[in-house]
Amino acid sequence: MKRSEVNRIIAKGDAFIRRFGHILPPFAYWTPEQMRAPEAATIRARGLGWDITDYGAGRFDEMGLFLFTTRNGALEDLKRGRGMLYAEKIMITRRDQLSPMHRHDLKAEDIINRGGGTLVIELFAPDAEGNVDERARVTVPCDGVERTVGAGGRIALAPGESVTLMPGVWHAFWAEGDDCLIGEVSTVNDDKTDNIFREPIGRFSDIDEDEGPVHLLVADY
Repeated sequence: MKRSEVNRIIAKGDAFIRRFGHILPPFAYWTPEQMRAPEAATIRARGLGWDITDYGAGRFDEMGLFLFTTRNGALEDLKRGRGMLYAEKIMITRRDQLSPMHRHDLKAEDIINRGGGTLVIELFAPDAEGNVDERARVTVPCDGVERTVGAGGRIALAPGESVTLMPGVWHAFWAEGDDCLIGEVSTVNDDKTDNIFREPIGRFSDIDEDEGPVHLLVADY
């Protein structure tokens, strides 16, 4: 992705988030110099901030995701079972823009439709080795009510609805009808190691520095 494209996506994404009454924390608007300063050490270490990915495929409009991590605990605390054991993100998936099939080994997460279009989640259960089970049914809680679908089944979430995904559950998602604002509440998030994709793709984008960054991405830290 070109840095100029990333800068435009950030600006448009911030405006989209504000449409729904959400305001990002102050560090969202720090300059690259501020984000590199000692005062931002915890922000960098916890992977907080802007995250624009095309999964290394170079087709952001077709396959990509806008993310902003607002808070994140430490893996050390998670291992100890006490401390800040949670994380939160705000995300935007554009209409018909795919976030490809993947699972997490560590993270449990609630995916919440915060507004806009319909959020569609495609689901597979894991087999004994953790791979996609092409036959097994999968059951997930949706706002306290269990829903069961066949392998590759889809759950459509209207604004206000959510799904809980436990570690190991394979999922892909996209928006239908309109762009969708998504909330994510989870256990501690580790995007460097805890994203296992069904296809051989990357989690982060390669950036062509055709202009300077307005704000640094998590991948820039």
